[in-house]
Amino acid sequence: MSQLRYTPLEEIDKIHDELKGTFRSGKTKSIAYRKYLLVQLMYLLHDNVGRFEDALKADLGRPPLESQLFETSLSLSEIRNTYSNIDKWVKPETAPFSPTWSAMRPVILKEPKGVVLVIGPFNYPVFLSVPLVASAIAAGNTVIVKPSEQTPATSGLLAELIHKYLDPSIVRVVNGAIPETTRLLEKPWGHIMYTGSGKVGKIVSGAAAKTLTPVTLELGGKSPVFIDPNYDLKAAARRILWGKVTNAGQTCVAPDYIMVTPDLQDRLVQAFKEVYEEFYSTEKGPRDEGAYARLVTPQALARVNGLLQNSKGEIVLGGEVDEALKFMAPTIVKNVKPDDSLMSEEIFGPVLPIMPVRDVDAAIAYVNDNDHPLTLYVFSEDKKFKEKVFSNTLSGSAVANETLIVPAVEGLPFGGVGPSGSGYHTGKYGFDTFTHFRATFDSPKWIDIIFGFRYPPYTSKSIVGLKKVYNVRLPPRPTGPPGPDADAQQENLEKWLGWLKFFIVPAIAGGIFKRDFILQQLRAIQGWRLAG
Repeated sequence: MSQLRYTPLEEIDKIHDELKGTFRSGKTKSIAYRKYLLVQLMYLLHDNVGRFEDALKADLGRPPLESQLFETSLSLSEIRNTYSNIDKWVKPETAPFSPTWSAMRPVILKEPKGVVLVIGPFNYPVFLSVPLVASAIAAGNTVIVKPSEQTPATSGLLAELIHKYLDPSIVRVVNGAIPETTRLLEKPWGHIMYTGSGKVGKIVSGAAAKTLTPVTLELGGKSPVFIDPNYDLKAAARRILWGKVTNAGQTCVAPDYIMVTPDLQDRLVQAFKEVYEEFYSTEKGPRDEGAYARLVTPQALARVNGLLQNSKGEIVLGGEVDEALKFMAPTIVKNVKPDDSLMSEEIFGPVLPIMPVRDVDAAIAYVNDNDHPLTLYVFSEDKKFKEKVFSNTLSGSAVANETLIVPAVEGLPFGGVGPSGSGYHTGKYGFDTFTHFRATFDSPKWIDIIFGFRYPPYTSKSIVGLKKVYNVRLPPRPTGPPGPDADAQQENLEKWLGWLKFFIVPAIAGGIFKRDFILQQLRAIQGWRLAG
């Protein structure tokens, strides 16, 4: 097992200067070298899966399957995606054609930001650090990683392996606690990526403001669950309970609480009891070896247990605690009210409160009266039910009929909104986070034929030239605000036009309709569009 060694404070200054020197040397400009480092990162994980499982078990009591599913395998997939797409992502982008500006050849360059800092959390110390390093490398930066001191075995292993597999002039690990993190935050950075609590997120943001460093925050929050009364409760219970018990509830997108109508509550509790017996059918239940994770520290256990003990709700499943093992059984609490201790903060543990609400409108109102969550879950087969919840709430992500796996879905951005975070990572969104989009163009001398009006002396001809360049054609003036059904009418019109094109194109090709008839129909459609 690797030993955790805190980085001396004076060494932090030296490391930062060395990485700044590497960046200025242009070493990271090479795309081929970036890809080499990404391959090295993949083999860092591939060669050491067992060591990571052991470290995560020591730190979190994590079952090996969860460590592979949410740490090593997911990280490998993420880095492989970055490696496969880097050649496309780094290419300059030509601005859309414009009669006014295209002659200047406007282009967006993809350039690195410099020396960047990744501050990782304790709950997923591999996935929320190593793939972010990959994104920063792919963008051409040099990187310092600060793992969590609460996972000493994993943080020590990351320091050992990163310094073994990667070029130390480009990626370094700084380990430590508050003094070391404080020293890091005193430095200017190209970008800071922080994952953790909102309390520390405010500290990170405040420190970054002093050096005008851009920051991405992934902070979590209380992720609610809406359940349609007509949905299969056993299916919902299986996915919700799995999302809650994974990593002993220490997941930023774990279901934090459920809202159901009172008549549904007891049926849902019974479904949870049935699923619980399926998950933990052995004599020891969740205490069994490799069945269930543990809280990260005694302090974390005490905090979650304090919320539970102060709750006025009724514990209907679980509730057992073993302080020596940092163990808390998966726990369901019903009849929880909005002012309950379990609703006062993100639980970040294996306790799941059920809060009865009058109807879906009351549930929506409750969510909107509190901080925007990192994610929001809806279990329903009814399209209108899902649309109602999604369109009337705001959250980092919105997921139907699933839990927990939103950061793993390829092609989607992962990030919060408001108090649950800002900015995005995963896939191209991670690459973009660590990339400076540099606007550039090259204006030819002859362009003054068009833009000569800008030079003094200003005359009436100058105004004529200006109007030629900025000849903005306005749409027809509206006669009043659109009606309440305008969006629906437009949507129906677009669907109708789509079907019309589907039939007209073959018809034209076959000569079925005459040209005059087609023009007549198109004029009618245009008139309908303007009227709508």
